[in-house]
Amino acid sequence: MSYSSDQITILTSLEAIRHRPGMYIGATDKNGLHHLVFELVDNAVDEALNGYADRIEVQLHSDGSCRVFDNGRGIPFEKSKNNDRSVCELVFTTLHSGGKFHDSAYRISGGLHGVGLSCVNALSEQLHVQVVRNHQQYEQRFLRGVPQAKGQLSEASASNGTCITFLPDARIFRSTLDFDPELIAWRLHVLSYLLPGTILVLKREDGSQKTFIQPNGIRQFVIDKNIGRRPVHDDPIFLHAESEQGSNPWSMSVALQWTQLYSKEIASYVNTIPTPQGGVHQEAMLQALITWSRKACSTHAQGKMLNISEQDVLEGLTLIIRMEIQQPEFYGQTKEKLNNEDVSEALKDAFLESVEGYFSAQPRVAQMASQRIYESYISRVVGAQSGARSRMQVTPIVATPEVYRSQFGERSKNWHASATWIADEELLAEHGSSCTMPPESVCLDVCCGSGVVGNSFRGRVSKIIGLDITPEMVELSKKRLDEVHLGTVFDIPFPDNHFEVVCNREVMHLMPEPQKMMSEVFRVLKPGGQFVVGQIIPYSALDAPWMFRIFKKKQPLLYHMFLEDEFEQLLCDAGLTNISCKERLVWEDIDVWIDTIETSSWHRHEIRKLYHHAPQSIRDIHPFRIDPDGRIHDCWRWLIYTGYKPE
Repeated sequence: MSYSSDQITILTSLEAIRHRPGMYIGATDKNGLHHLVFELVDNAVDEALNGYADRIEVQLHSDGSCRVFDNGRGIPFEKSKNNDRSVCELVFTTLHSGGKFHDSAYRISGGLHGVGLSCVNALSEQLHVQVVRNHQQYEQRFLRGVPQAKGQLSEASASNGTCITFLPDARIFRSTLDFDPELIAWRLHVLSYLLPGTILVLKREDGSQKTFIQPNGIRQFVIDKNIGRRPVHDDPIFLHAESEQGSNPWSMSVALQWTQLYSKEIASYVNTIPTPQGGVHQEAMLQALITWSRKACSTHAQGKMLNISEQDVLEGLTLIIRMEIQQPEFYGQTKEKLNNEDVSEALKDAFLESVEGYFSAQPRVAQMASQRIYESYISRVVGAQSGARSRMQVTPIVATPEVYRSQFGERSKNWHASATWIADEELLAEHGSSCTMPPESVCLDVCCGSGVVGNSFRGRVSKIIGLDITPEMVELSKKRLDEVHLGTVFDIPFPDNHFEVVCNREVMHLMPEPQKMMSEVFRVLKPGGQFVVGQIIPYSALDAPWMFRIFKKKQPLLYHMFLEDEFEQLLCDAGLTNISCKERLVWEDIDVWIDTIETSSWHRHEIRKLYHHAPQSIRDIHPFRIDPDGRIHDCWRWLIYTGYKPE
């Protein structure tokens, strides 16, 4: 095979993009298709970041094209100093051109490489740009990146702005040409938190539209992310620092809030660009929290300085970081990490001062936050002693209907033998005896399992109906209940105000958002109707993290380990009143309980170690015993709650 000067090809900028599109947009799949939209949105965002725009619109058309508009300054369309083309035509046809390389045009920006506009143009079958500046409108059309004529100028009465409409090229995007409105809406929604006060709109051809505006910025971002997560303190903590000194001015805002969950959620942005791998801005914030925590947590340990780690601070933390910097240095083209060592020390000093100043002025919040971190530390020490590290950073298994049906369908084969509590007569009697409704009442047992809970109301109500998502459990419960339906608690197949009694036991801890189930329970209850629910509850906040690790290893679907007041609050938030509870202690054979399909043999080993290495602080409040033969028995604290729907 010959190789000479005849085989050397020099591609123009746009030819290079069309020849190797993956180098510029990652791939020519769905992600690459939407990358084109987001490139244009990012240019509009840069106008908003610098205070020149307060409205950004994305419109999806039925012919597959997309229009992006902003009311910023508009792309300059004067003739270029170096050739006869307009500047607007130049930025659409030439790589590494634009105003982002000059500080006087953009103080801060996310677009750094001058690639976006030319890239979108090159990969579009058609592109139409309209720009209004200084009472003049500039208009130009392109076909697969090539200008079809020189730009046209006309008088304009409209205000300044840029409007770009493009149709993705089917020769490039062969797998899909359909934009996903939900994906675009999600991006605009996130941007609305990062650009407080800016109006972002997604329009559809049918006239429908979604508008996103968040005047409270990242404070509201944290509040919205923590819906259903049981915050430790009422309001998010907000911190801000900035510096105009040196050659690289910056400002950074942080909003954070601890919750009772065992997962973390961190999102950091630089000039609205997400940085999922963090960087110097994220490191500065975390180091400030760790330094403060080590001092604050000593008050919970009789003055002893504890080796509080990053994972102790992060457990249950929702953290949003929004940074603006004039000259960001990202790691690579993907911009996933910020590497600006020139501002690293200034960031660390500024945010340590901010953290300490905030907690000094808010001692009650400081107490709650340090207590949460201290509990995480204690639990981590227990886990380290047992050789088990089971922090739930990301829940690997989600409680989807398919997963639930598969797991509990298999469990149904030995359901009653898999745990003492399932058929414990005294515990069931507590459920049944809680009923205060008239004998002619009808009871619904949601997530009925084998029907034993619903059956405990036998003789107290006239009819007992069961509901379960698992076909095998439906068949089991038919032996005990009068009528059983296949269905889900998130969409109970009965009309409003239908039942005098609804009962349930030990299922809400498997749900990411248990309040959704409670809203359905409240809906089907008649006014004055009663809800009876049993739940395993820790003895205190101290043994809750330890119990969570045990239960999480046994049951991967686990999301929550409710405390007593938290569970009661869940019922109150659903609208129930006159809430009360009864306690019943049940000794459970742990070796039997963990010998089930969802618990791996390694996790069974780790659970046993958690018991053997439990510290004295846990043993003092949580009764369990280890027999001479090594069998473990734990005393579980059951609370049976009752509440009523207001009449």
